[in-house]
Amino acid sequence: MDKAFMFLDGHRDLAFATVENGLPKLRVFRIMRMEGRTLWFATSPRKEVYRQLQANPHVELLAMSGDTSVRASGKAAFDVADDVAREIYDTNPVLPRLYDDWRDLAYFSVTVGAIDYYDLAPDPPVLEHRSWD
Repeated sequence: MDKAFMFLDGHRDLAFATVENGLPKLRVFRIMRMEGRTLWFATSPRKEVYRQLQANPHVELLAMSGDTSVRASGKAAFDVADDVAREIYDTNPVLPRLYDDWRDLAYFSVTVGAIDYYDLAPDPPVLEHRSWD
């Protein structure tokens, strides 16, 4: 399913869904780093998304452009090494404008457990699914 991950690499701004009290909560997130099936993100530990992920680490994300979309699901893990966190902070032009220090953020990764690739342009449309769970 390389084309799905290549699509995500080119479309790093995506809809990111968590759960709170059994209800979906959706916001836009940016993939800060990708390696294989693992995606890294950063957020403030003061935000509700941080509390939601602590209570329930299951997430789903969706990226779309034109007739193509990729949906992926996985579990958030906050065990990001300091050198990776610093790299994310140092290479992102927005984070230093919003936060004084790399340690002001909470960094987490999501290893994709399932991914769907949709392309509605061809006839018939393409739908591919892959699961690692």
